[in-house]
Amino acid sequence: MRTFLQVLVNTAVANLTTNFLWFAIVFWVYLETKSILATGVLGGAYMILLALSSMWFGSLVDRLRKRRVMLISAWSSLIAFVIGCAMYFTLPESVLLDIQGPWFWVFTFILLAGCVVEMLRNLALATTVTLLVPVERHANANGLVGTVQGIAFIATSVFSGLSVGLLGMGATMLIATVFVAVPIVHLYLLQIPEPEVVPDPDRSAIDFKGGMAAMLAVPGLFALVLFTMLNNLSGGVFMTLLDPYGLNMFPVEVWGIVFGVASTGFIVGGIVVAKWGLGSNPIRTMLILVGLLGVLGMIFTLREWPWLFVAGIWVFMAIMPAVEAAEQTVIQKVVPFEKQGRVFGLAMTFEAAAAPITALLIAPVAEFWVVPYMAGQAGQDRWGWLLGEGESRGIALIFLVSGAAMVLLAVGASLTKQYRLLSRSYFQVTAGVSAAKST
Repeated sequence: MRTFLQVLVNTAVANLTTNFLWFAIVFWVYLETKSILATGVLGGAYMILLALSSMWFGSLVDRLRKRRVMLISAWSSLIAFVIGCAMYFTLPESVLLDIQGPWFWVFTFILLAGCVVEMLRNLALATTVTLLVPVERHANANGLVGTVQGIAFIATSVFSGLSVGLLGMGATMLIATVFVAVPIVHLYLLQIPEPEVVPDPDRSAIDFKGGMAAMLAVPGLFALVLFTMLNNLSGGVFMTLLDPYGLNMFPVEVWGIVFGVASTGFIVGGIVVAKWGLGSNPIRTMLILVGLLGVLGMIFTLREWPWLFVAGIWVFMAIMPAVEAAEQTVIQKVVPFEKQGRVFGLAMTFEAAAAPITALLIAPVAEFWVVPYMAGQAGQDRWGWLLGEGESRGIALIFLVSGAAMVLLAVGASLTKQYRLLSRSYFQVTAGVSAAKST
């Protein structure tokens, strides 16, 4: 457990640094361009790149020792950030912010790649739960992961807003570049006990076939991944519109602090899971919580009240660690350790592919249709009784519809045969582990 905690803290520091820079880029681009489309495309591009690389990441995790995987990720982020700094201080800001010009996309793609490669470490971290933590404590360890990530998330949102607002983007990039190097030093001093990885000559560099075979070997597991993928369609809406909504309501420095305060829910949710786990059936827990997230998404922007918006984000963040930990706990329990990297990578591929669909679709729909519609008299006459008045009523309407879709998805999934099959598979493995320990 001591080694696991060191790996966890190391990964948290790296996540904080990469997310710090990514939040700062989104804040900076929106503040300078006032374009929902630009931030939506950035968010969609982030998820597309994640979807395209996740299977390769998962294959690397299974082919290499976990410490080496983390070092590859850390060095890749550092190199990308150094290149980004060189571009920022060489090219004028007006050139970098011209979304119709090539340098905007080259600049943001390089930094984007440096942030996305951090997900390689997260996949390796998920497998170290199986490697270093007793099986009966997997759900608790996953909750602890959520707690630490929540702390990093809060610091990220607060510091990003303050840094962009008070120091500017140049200083923000320098800070991120310096601090992304810190975990590299610690990794070279850290030893992770794990068995020697036996090379498989028949395994390809991107072992999609092996990951799919391992996933399909567990009845109902593929359905769980599909459910999470469909749920991420609504996640793409939040990813695209949450920052524009918040930045319309608060100055950037205040929004960073407000989002950080609201994100304390992530810590509370992670602590709850770390302390009490996910119940006897994590899949059922997950479906119930997704339904609650949908209800929350329908109501937290019904009025343009700061307290309602912030409270809604807090509860949303408090629920998310349990939803994420449920899927991880199931995979860790029903998939053999030597195949978990590919299964986690394949799951991330499907799930990450969903969010950019809505992110790239909803950004132009919001900017060119829904927001102008709700700003006009026709939208107010039809929806004013429900959504009230304010600058962001168009975004609120989109949140309302996407929340309703989440509720329907959770209810529908709970009635399927695949839900019962996966629950049975989980209980069988749990019973087998208990029987082995008793003997």
